[in-house]
Amino acid sequence: MLLLLVAHLAMALAAPALMSWLGRRAFLVLAIAPASATVWALTQTSAVLRGDLPTEVVEWVPGLQLELAFRMDTLSWLMLLLVGGVGALVLVYCSAYFSAKAGGLGRFGGVLVAFAGAMLGLVVADDMLLLYVFWELTTVFSYLLIGHYADRKASRRAAMQAIILTTAGGLAMLVGLILLGESAGTYRLSEIIASPPGGTLATVAVVLLLAGAASKSALIPLHFWLPSAMAAPTPVSAYLHAAAMVKAGVYLVARFAPAYADLTAWQVIVIALGCGTFLVGGYRALRQHDLKLVLAFGTVSQLGLIVLLVGLGTKSAALAGLALIGAHAMFKATLFLVVGVVDAATGTRDLRRLSGVGRALPVTATAAGLAVASMIGLPPFAGFAAKEAAIEAVRQDGEGWVGATVLVAVTLGSVLTAAYGLRFLWGAFATKASVTHAPVAEGEPESVGPGEPPAVTRPSLVLVWPALTLAVLGLAVAVLPGLGDKLLSPYAATYPTGDPGHLVLWAGITPTLLLTLLILAGGALLFVGRAPVERFQARLRTGPEADHLYRRTMRRLDDVSADVTAITQRGSLPFYLGGILVVFMALAGTALYTGTSLPVEVRGWDSPGQLVAGAAIVIAAVLTVRARRRLKAVILVGMSGYGVAVLYLLHGAPDLALTQVLVETITLMIFVLVLRRLPAYFSDRPLAVSRWVRLAIGVLVGGTVAVLTLVAPGARMHVPQSIDFADEAYSFGGGKNIVNVVLVDIRAWDTMGEISVLLVAATGVASLIFRQRRHAVPNRVSEVEVDHTASSGVWGTDDDRDRMASLRRRGVSTPAQDAHAQPRGAPSIGSAIAGSRAWLRAERTLAPQRRSVIFEVVTRLLFHTMVVFAAFLLFSGHNTPGGGFAAGLVVGIALIVRYLAGGRYELGEAAPVHPGLLLGSGLFLSAGVGLVALLGGAEVLQSVIVEIALPVLGPVKLVTSLFFDVGVFLVVIGLVLDILRSLGAEIDRQGEETGADDMGTPADAPTPAEVSR
Repeated sequence: MLLLLVAHLAMALAAPALMSWLGRRAFLVLAIAPASATVWALTQTSAVLRGDLPTEVVEWVPGLQLELAFRMDTLSWLMLLLVGGVGALVLVYCSAYFSAKAGGLGRFGGVLVAFAGAMLGLVVADDMLLLYVFWELTTVFSYLLIGHYADRKASRRAAMQAIILTTAGGLAMLVGLILLGESAGTYRLSEIIASPPGGTLATVAVVLLLAGAASKSALIPLHFWLPSAMAAPTPVSAYLHAAAMVKAGVYLVARFAPAYADLTAWQVIVIALGCGTFLVGGYRALRQHDLKLVLAFGTVSQLGLIVLLVGLGTKSAALAGLALIGAHAMFKATLFLVVGVVDAATGTRDLRRLSGVGRALPVTATAAGLAVASMIGLPPFAGFAAKEAAIEAVRQDGEGWVGATVLVAVTLGSVLTAAYGLRFLWGAFATKASVTHAPVAEGEPESVGPGEPPAVTRPSLVLVWPALTLAVLGLAVAVLPGLGDKLLSPYAATYPTGDPGHLVLWAGITPTLLLTLLILAGGALLFVGRAPVERFQARLRTGPEADHLYRRTMRRLDDVSADVTAITQRGSLPFYLGGILVVFMALAGTALYTGTSLPVEVRGWDSPGQLVAGAAIVIAAVLTVRARRRLKAVILVGMSGYGVAVLYLLHGAPDLALTQVLVETITLMIFVLVLRRLPAYFSDRPLAVSRWVRLAIGVLVGGTVAVLTLVAPGARMHVPQSIDFADEAYSFGGGKNIVNVVLVDIRAWDTMGEISVLLVAATGVASLIFRQRRHAVPNRVSEVEVDHTASSGVWGTDDDRDRMASLRRRGVSTPAQDAHAQPRGAPSIGSAIAGSRAWLRAERTLAPQRRSVIFEVVTRLLFHTMVVFAAFLLFSGHNTPGGGFAAGLVVGIALIVRYLAGGRYELGEAAPVHPGLLLGSGLFLSAGVGLVALLGGAEVLQSVIVEIALPVLGPVKLVTSLFFDVGVFLVVIGLVLDILRSLGAEIDRQGEETGADDMGTPADAPTPAEVSR
């Protein structure tokens, strides 16, 4: 079963390539996937009959008891035959239905095969959470298939309507599955059905499950989405809405009925929805003029009957329901395919305009006649055997007024089925005395004048024989009722009550046969009197219909959402933050007040140093909110961060203190870069009332957090997992630095996710800043070498000359100016770079007034020292404070310092590498090291310790997590470098081009070095 799912996935992914290579013939190749499921199910028939049910279980996440569990019983076997068999024939049909020039066929074919795979997984899943995953996959794929004609408003609206309703029902079903699984203590479907949990919780869960089934199978009052979905291509209607998707809800009811059909809530819901849908769908089908809409409302009607039968809770009704599932899939898929043939041959589906089609398309008409005969219950067809069994079951097992009501509903619904079945056959193929030019849409005038019937063209045989095959199968399976009874009765036997029923073609002259004859006669009378019936329906006022109520509700919901958005999304960041804090304070404060108590003894501090650091943090925070200059506020925020680092250090956490200091330093420097693009002062101060409100919120939230900090340590109920980290860090991770081992081993998956987020963040920042494609490497000094052969001295390229002119406008010293300004014999910029007189390689690209010799000297002395220190932190971090993250931050600070001292060309000299290369290499190295553990039989990202003895160095212990740490190191450097290139170098370049920044800052605005000083 898992292999079949993989085959469907592979075929779906290959569909676009196959379609571009083979064209429409690729549908024939795609049909192999569902056909293989049918063949496999047929090979397992004897095993299913013996009760030796095929089962597969793959452990997924054992710690969470998540598993891929599959199991095929009689119900799954039948559904698999229908899903695979009808799906294969529909894909063959598609190879002739779509035009060779039609667009989007690759996507359509892939989605259709993926939908077939999702249905396969749904009907064989033995884990309820896995069943829900496949359930929602069918919802998503059906949305894509219904909306295939994306340029048509009707298709888009129908797809959106279907996904909204079925997703809402799916969410309700998910809650029911969780309630049921938690009540039973297992999510294994077979175990719950064998021993169902009871009680109020189980009843609520069952009601939610039925809500999901009602939305999927288009039961009232949600039935209207199925007729709207007829905007999809006809093959989609034939598969999703006759044999597959809508059967998912039927399958859910049939799956849980053996366990819960005796519940009163179940009985009330199933009988009400089943009978109501059966009657409403049949009634609405009688007034449709579009052939697809006749079949759509007929499908709604038949789904109500099937749900009623499989949900009644008796063995005989269940047997009839299962037989009707198979018969319905065959005759309704046939009829939808026939409509596609008629539409392709005539160009219309309006039964008022069609005439003489049966004579022109005799084979197609034959297929339709066989399918209609099965649908209305004529012998000897599968539909007759199933409906005879259904009427017999309802008549025999019904008790009291409920049983009588159900019997009347089934009888009336069957009369309507016979009537619209004959109406369909007559409308599509009969030769009419006169036809009309009539609109297709429901609700418009019946006729706008007489006209000629459309011309009929001869369709491809590939369009005809899939429908004929299914129609003949409906006859073939009926002539062997004993075989069907033998194949389906094991499922019916799982129901707790009732006498076993039987599938027969002839049981003699019985009340059931007489009732069947009465039904056929009533249907024939309704068909003969179709004109007065239509006039009666047109005059009858039934109130607002469900689809109109849905649209009105959605419009009201849009209005309410717009009003709520206008109130809450005001564009004010203080308002948003205040709302978040108020909600947090209300929830946390309520929990603290009602469910906790403060500790009896509270120790304010362990040492005076903690009190000093805490006071500094508080003072800096208060001054921050009162600061009007942005730079002052940034510095004060940094002081709070450094104070937190002091607290970490005083509490014996040097790793955290080191990381905090480095992060605060880099954050401050990045703020310096950003401040160049912002005004020096904040906006106007808030009004007095607003300031007091903000103060109150701040004080209350701070107090709430303080109380939480006091209460949380005493509220622990279990032993913390970290209590064993010290031993595990050394024995499993091979290191003595617990913090670093936690990052690269114990919680390596978290670190992997975090560095992935860093990569995405760096890419996002750069994408917002760069106006054009990023250069492969940063600008270097070599790009501005002086051309000494020129009399005036120019830069080497046109772009360089433009940059030189821009620098001159800004008063920046250029290489040519330096060459003319220098006394005779003074070194040129080229010699200065090569010689020992330049402290930094790009110092001459800065104007003299913008340089700081002290800063340049300090940078020259510290840069390499910081890089060496970072290497020490990297390689010693597994046993002492440090690690890849801290080492990367140190190198990042070194790069920032060098950029602040020498500008963007100095950054290019310091790191002549594309940041993306560092980011990608780091992530690839970390992930690759994680996979290396698999080669040694360990788990992903598990450390492998190698101990060797070297001749001179002695015993050496190598831990593979070191390379993971190197990957983190590279990612952090790449992040800082990308931010420097975007917020620093690229903004400098844009300023040189425009003479002013985007905020209107003059060209003589301070450089990063001046701001930092």
